[in-house]
Amino acid sequence: MARQKRITYTTTNTYHTLNTITKDTENIWFVIHGLGYLSKYFIKHFEPLDAKKNFIVAPQAPSKYYQDKAYKYVGACWLTREERDLEMENNINYLNTLYIKEIEPYLTEGRKLYLLGFSQGVSILTRWLARTQVDFKTLYLHSGKLPDNLSKKDFEFIKPGSKVEFVYGNNDELITEKRLKDEKNRLNDVFTDKIHICSFNGKHEFNSLIFNDLI
Repeated sequence: MARQKRITYTTTNTYHTLNTITKDTENIWFVIHGLGYLSKYFIKHFEPLDAKKNFIVAPQAPSKYYQDKAYKYVGACWLTREERDLEMENNINYLNTLYIKEIEPYLTEGRKLYLLGFSQGVSILTRWLARTQVDFKTLYLHSGKLPDNLSKKDFEFIKPGSKVEFVYGNNDELITEKRLKDEKNRLNDVFTDKIHICSFNGKHEFNSLIFNDLI
């Protein structure tokens, strides 16, 4: 009879950063890509931000795969329904290690932390945030869904003055009218007066409108 067992071991993963921390740095970004991305491409979306004021950290999802039959294009995935809890725990450990190395030591002198998850990255980011309860300026939930197992209680730590932005494309092929309505109701219930919802004219794609107040 086949038996499934577990083993713990040390692994190594990559990530990408954009710009450099200096005395002029005002904002630090922790940005989580969605299904099919690689961090080296996802981080390019943040190039419009002022390089002197913004430092960006983009973690890399650990599971890579070929996206086409020609084995040319590589994408990555954070987790699937297979061993979901175990994979999420691995992801949280990875994000914690990266946060402690690249972000936490530099959140001084009035610098602000911006958190962003795109698509599947919303699920990863919000689970990590609920666990760590780090202080932030703005949390961007871009074209993704808040995990069902998270509730209002998980985000009671959010301080007054912090904002949560839900951004989505009005032609997003992955969001039905019912799903959108249910998600908006849930976000309003979980984040109450902190949530702001806005849409853009587009599909399931990253949109730089979130930078309007920062560029």
